Amino acid sequence: MERLQQLLKECDTDFLVFTQTICAYCNRAKNVLKSKDFTFSEINLDQEGDLRFELVRSTGHRTVPICFDMRDEKPVFIGGSDHLMDYLRSN
Repeated sequence: MERLQQLLKECDTDFLVFTQTICAYCNRAKNVLKSKDFTFSEINLDQEGDLRFELVRSTGHRTVPICFDMRDEKPVFIGGSDHLMDYLRSN
């Protein structure tokens, strides 16, 4: 979990989104964040097998995207694309 914790600690944008190259749900999540003028950092997991395993172990979420809200003092795990849509509607 060292790499994940480092990425969470160093992130200086509103959201942190873990994606893969060919992923319609990842594009959907990025597009909605852009449309709401949120900044986000994207980490592509195509070549990051160890990091992906770390994310699954830490969050229990097995699909991409994996989204975190970084606006508070402590990162908030949101989940995937549908979770992000619900989260943004309620916040």
